[in-house]
Amino acid sequence: MKPTTVTLDADVVVIGSGAGGAVTAAKLAAAGRDVTVLEEGPWIDADAVEPFSLEEMAAKYRHRPAAALGTPSIAYAEGRCVGGSTEINSGLYHRLPGHLVESWRDEYSIDEFDPDTLDAYAHRIEEDLAVSRLPGAPPPSSALLERGATKLGWRSVEYSRVFRYDTAGRGVKQTMSRTLLPQAVDAGATVLPDCRVHRLLRRNGRVVGVRCQRTADGRVEDLMIRANHVFVCGGAVQTPAILHRSGIRGRVGTGLKVHPMIKIAARFPHPVDHGGVPMQVVTEFGPNLSIGGSASRRGQVAMALAEASDNIEDALADWERVSIYYAAIRAEGSGRVIGVPGLRAPIVTYRLTEGDMSRLARGLVHLGEVLLASGATELYPSVADGPVVRRQDGLGAWWDAVTRSRASLMTVHLTSSVRMGEDRARTGADSFGRVWGYENLRVNDASLVPDAPGVNPQGTIMAIAARNTDQFLADT
Repeated sequence: MKPTTVTLDADVVVIGSGAGGAVTAAKLAAAGRDVTVLEEGPWIDADAVEPFSLEEMAAKYRHRPAAALGTPSIAYAEGRCVGGSTEINSGLYHRLPGHLVESWRDEYSIDEFDPDTLDAYAHRIEEDLAVSRLPGAPPPSSALLERGATKLGWRSVEYSRVFRYDTAGRGVKQTMSRTLLPQAVDAGATVLPDCRVHRLLRRNGRVVGVRCQRTADGRVEDLMIRANHVFVCGGAVQTPAILHRSGIRGRVGTGLKVHPMIKIAARFPHPVDHGGVPMQVVTEFGPNLSIGGSASRRGQVAMALAEASDNIEDALADWERVSIYYAAIRAEGSGRVIGVPGLRAPIVTYRLTEGDMSRLARGLVHLGEVLLASGATELYPSVADGPVVRRQDGLGAWWDAVTRSRASLMTVHLTSSVRMGEDRARTGADSFGRVWGYENLRVNDASLVPDAPGVNPQGTIMAIAARNTDQFLADT
């Protein structure tokens, strides 16, 4: 049956509902603008599925294997639901370091971009989302990292989280579907879930509408939404893909940056918690290398153990004593996002430098050191046929094992595919996210962040999005 076609009108269309899109929509709606938010995925109650479970992956993640092609490839995860990746991430929060703000301002000629400005926006976001540290003792998986770092004399810190805690110390993650999106709706915004954007309609240097398809109550509708202004906030992969599908390519999709992560499944002589993600981070080797913890449910543990050279049946049967930790780097290399006509998913590529590979090997060895110091008895690296290590003197074998053909890498932090700034030779948008050549088209998400921040980027994305939205409101 041919889908029905519906034409709608909106002052501002916001494509995407994650950290950037939710901030944009909430601020615009609070200012009295007529806002329509388009989200490709469904609206799922934040408490409907267990965090980090296979059910959550099926319900809220993009439904396809995703990897940046290269040698090695880098697997990555994207949220595909109302709230975007804020619904599936760990909720760890960090402000953008001031030295990076200044460096990026100078390198990309970004106007009105300085530490004081970004910190002011970050402060407001932290108050709105109740960003805080754990009110009680850390869980064992987090305390183990702190213990190992202390024994080695290494610096470590507990990251804040986007969590609101009650008087009993129970925390609730402040996802966008719990916070800013309901605020936007209360202020008059409309959110359309299950709505995939096909392309933007352009005329004479303006975007005049958005063509998309929505599934609602079992019916498929083709939508044409006429708009005065469009903000694309689909994330560092989907935003350039949408722009490419719309014929917009100038400096769009180039310069992709990620934090490549290499992991260890560490077995301990005692059970370890598996409900959340450790919030302790080893910062001794920062800003280009950090060590932290990952989700460690049974499924994740099984995948992490799968590439070990030893028999893993015993360790898998003992999975409640296994926890997963990572070493992440700020990569020198970069990648591209390419939207190809006729393909539903964009092609993503990434090229790590030899220096990046060396840093990953160093990170794996340092991660092994801190885990053994914390009391781990067996270490299973994410390296094909990687030797399982039980003593400090076994870590040296990993230096030669971390090669392009054997390392298994992943990331959850993707940025920089539509960089912002006044240097038009290196950026896809101006200092406030307006796409070059289009007076009413803006990007307002992780794509704008000029380089990998070395920390969880959610706070950076939200601060930049709030700044840019205020500038738009002042100008229009």
